[in-house]
Amino acid sequence: MVGDVLEQAYQRGKQYEADYHGCAQCVLAALQDAFGQREDAVFQAATGLSGGGGGGGDGSCGAYAGAGLFIGQMVGRTRDDFTDAEGVRHETARLVLELRERFIDRYGSVVCGEIQTSVIGRPFDLTDPDDVERFEAAGAHEVHCPEVVGSAARWAAEIVVANESTRENS
Repeated sequence: MVGDVLEQAYQRGKQYEADYHGCAQCVLAALQDAFGQREDAVFQAATGLSGGGGGGGDGSCGAYAGAGLFIGQMVGRTRDDFTDAEGVRHETARLVLELRERFIDRYGSVVCGEIQTSVIGRPFDLTDPDDVERFEAAGAHEVHCPEVVGSAARWAAEIVVANESTRENS
């Protein structure tokens, strides 16, 4: 069961990114599908987070942001518990930091342009049509971004599953 969820998150993330683009939404959709936790408002809210936020490349990787959103969707504090007397906000932050560590271990950063440099060799400005052409020609949506999205989905799934196991054993 757990292995199936992890593999489904990874494979769907890769496929969604290759087919639809928009790394934040693709990782989020893959995770929501794998866990059966579809939340359209969260999916919609992730629309502008791809490409480092608006495509500029200088913000957080959209796959990282989308995976972090899913972790929050699954274990974060709720609006009804805004006071957060139990410290859910801090526990959720710890889990997202675990995701961050995995990104840094693999790519050296959580910043979109720096991850592009790690996997493609240079950063791209996705607000510039000429740079978008170069990005695509470098295999961005055939190889590189799908692998980043798939990995982010698997890592977030692993973190959520481990957190669920820890809660059940407490």
